[in-house]
Amino acid sequence: MKKSLLSAVALTALVAFGGNAWADVLIGVGGPLTGPNAAFGAQLQKGAEQAAADINAAGGINGEQIKIVLGDDVSDPKQGISVANKFVADGVKFVVGHFNSGVSIPASEVYAENGILEITPAATNPVFTERGLWNTFRTCGRDDQQGSIAGAYLADHFKDAKIAVVHDKTPYGQGLADETKKAMNAAGVTEVMYEGVNTGDKDFSALIAKMKEAGVSIIYWGGLHTEAGLIIRQAADQGLKATLVSGDGIVSNELASIAGDAVAGTLNTFGPDPTLRPENKELVEKFKAAGFNPEAYTLYSYSAVQVIAEAAKAAGSLESEAVAEAMKKGKFPTALGEISFDEKGDPKLPGYVMYEWKKGADGKYTYIQQGM
Repeated sequence: MKKSLLSAVALTALVAFGGNAWADVLIGVGGPLTGPNAAFGAQLQKGAEQAAADINAAGGINGEQIKIVLGDDVSDPKQGISVANKFVADGVKFVVGHFNSGVSIPASEVYAENGILEITPAATNPVFTERGLWNTFRTCGRDDQQGSIAGAYLADHFKDAKIAVVHDKTPYGQGLADETKKAMNAAGVTEVMYEGVNTGDKDFSALIAKMKEAGVSIIYWGGLHTEAGLIIRQAADQGLKATLVSGDGIVSNELASIAGDAVAGTLNTFGPDPTLRPENKELVEKFKAAGFNPEAYTLYSYSAVQVIAEAAKAAGSLESEAVAEAMKKGKFPTALGEISFDEKGDPKLPGYVMYEWKKGADGKYTYIQQGM
């Protein structure tokens, strides 16, 4: 009887220790996997999944295999909180996401309270990393950086144009528009209009009529590609000859599907294209062979997983707080190049550059880095 009891105890201990030895490293990916911004959610998902597969094939993180756990926030802050709570319940310790600043900011507070490190590939509002939280990082830039580049570009290239600044009232869209406006104004250029619209709006005829009356020839848009595409197309349909200039929220080839031929000449800021880095050639081909074009935030998401893995190795730990400390001290090789972080969790990366939408050799429109 004692022998049987001892064996049972030993077996229980063996299972417990074995479970720890073979446990997965759970990395949550939170983003709009469905809804109007699903193209961006797919970029975050595919980038993280490919990074996990590559890291697992090389032995994992500190001998443990990565398992990706998905959370669909539909670009909605309330749903983002639900996803955050689900990740807590699932035992996730690291999150790649979210896409929207308006989702990332409230979700990060749930993560901070529950010992989860969050690294966003896409949320650019400065507030995300300005609150002194231990757990907030990003692989992308910030809107104050992006806005300064856009504002200077507008002042330099369109000094005599009548410029309308339009935004979608979200933390990302309005934040970017305001930073761009501030930089443009500081350079001596004042907009003739400043307007906010609602996400999900479909009819912009009243706005376009107002811009026509004001003689607008440049529209600076703070928001995402869904509304941007409609504004571009409807402006062309209504005879408003204006160039739309925007930020990293329109970097999806879906913009051209919405705007049609009128997308030609559209301008936007974004980081230097990581798919053009020679060392990423095989990685890009791997994505394409799997039927996915790794545009925009795909390699930013891939790099976020790389940073988690490299920082965990540097820390010799899978505890999120230890990994966060290592992230603020080290330099990490990624698909974006070598990344290091400041005390806030912002990366030290090359600045934003300007892209122009042009028709490619395949007859399809896409955004092409200027000077390339």
